Formats: sequence, C-alpha cells, structure tokens
Amino acid sequence: MVTMEEVQRRAEADARTYGYYLHPDHEFLQDLIEGLKKNWDKYGYPLCPCRVGSGKFELDRDIFCPCDYRDPDVQEYGCCFCALYVREDLFKGETPILPIPERRPAWKQERAYAPTPPAAVGPTGEEAPVSAPAGQPVEAGRKLWYCRQCGYVVFREDPPYVCPICKAKREMFAQIQIATQEKG
Repeated sequence: MVTMEEVQRRAEADARTYGYYLHPDHEFLQDLIEGLKKNWDKYGYPLCPCRVGSGKFELDRDIFCPCDYRDPDVQEYGCCFCALYVREDLFKGETPILPIPERRPAWKQERAYAPTPPAAVGPTGEEAPVSAPAGQPVEAGRKLWYCRQCGYVVFREDPPYVCPICKAKREMFAQIQIATQEKG
C-alpha cells in the first residue's frame, strides 16, 4: 500500500517534470490524491482518480496516472480530465478551470467496463483481444511503436498521444513490423 504522501510527492514530481501544476484548490486536490491512492491500493497500479478501472492491467494501461490523455488535454483545455494537472494560467486563477470532454475512445471504455469483455474493435477496424488464457500474456493486438523524433519504443495497442520523452505528437510514432520465422 502506498501512503497519501507518496502519491502526492509522485504527482508533484511529475507535474514539475512536465511544467504543470497540481490543482490549486487544496481540498479538491486532496480528494484527487485520495482517489488516486484508493485506485492504486485497489488495482495495484496508479489508475487516474477520475477513472473506473477494469482491474485488467492491459486494459487500463492508457489510464495510468498520468494517463495518455493528460498532455493533449492540458494543451487544449488547460487541465487534464480530472483537473489534477493544470497549466500555470489556471493555477494562478487567470483562466477558469472548466469541465472537458472525455478523450478516451468509447471502444476502450466499453471493453474495460463490460462485465464479460467483448472483443474490441480498434480505430483501424481490427479486432483486439481483451483477455488471454490463464497464465498467458495478452499480446495479439499489441504492436511495437517507435517515436521517429527521439527513438522511444513502446509495446502496446496504440501509440501514446504524446511521447513521454520528447513530447512529440502521436503522428510522430511509426509501427515497427516484426518478422517471425516459423520453426521447422
């Protein structure tokens, strides 16, 4: 179990690293930190305080706090979906913090929240598996992506919205094709 202090220090360090601030209202911020801690204790990973997790690591990866949607949300709206991370102008009260639309694709939400997850159809129209037999990793549907700007490599269904290393946009990611040889 993590402590509230550890969760807050991690969020503060991440905010500093990326030039963001944590929500300026102390009481609201503590509610977010408490929600993040509860999710971390429940799922074993830092799930965003504004999200409901599926409890399946692979299905929840895009909503680990800070989620894949934070940087584009902060850039466009000034804060992330739950408003844990905010831009300086919102932190200083120069711009109001307003609700923002959900950026997480509906197909990911449906797949994660279904009692018995159905096969998901991604943006490319391909079917992505949602579970694997016991003891087997979920790999089909996952791809190897690299950032053409800095070389960062990630193995997942879709490329991140923003490169965590150089902040390049999703369009800068390219899929790496892996050739396999059949045993014979």
